[in-house]
Amino acid sequence: MKLEGEGKLLRIFIGEGDRWQGEPLFQAIVRKVRESGGAGATVLRGIEGFGAHSRIHTARILRLSEDLPIVVEIVDTAEKIDALLPTLDAMIEDGLVTIETVQILRYRPGR
Repeated sequence: MKLEGEGKLLRIFIGEGDRWQGEPLFQAIVRKVRESGGAGATVLRGIEGFGAHSRIHTARILRLSEDLPIVVEIVDTAEKIDALLPTLDAMIEDGLVTIETVQILRYRPGR
């Protein structure tokens, strides 16, 4: 699959402890993106943050949290991102979802 030109970046901010149907939510999201034929997804684990409840989650040793911030990033065509949104809306109870227009310079599978 070759992907270039204008696309969308979907960012999902959730907690490491968030779950969907018994599995970590971030893993369920990545699986859904893959099943839908998406170009890819990346999960980033934060070392500190807070959200709507204003509770600090941190990886600092004195206040070690079991619910660190997670960001799932998905870049694809606008059509693929738009098609994913209803599924993601049903999966995400707490969190933040953002969409940005991006310019995709290169996305090509290796040899």
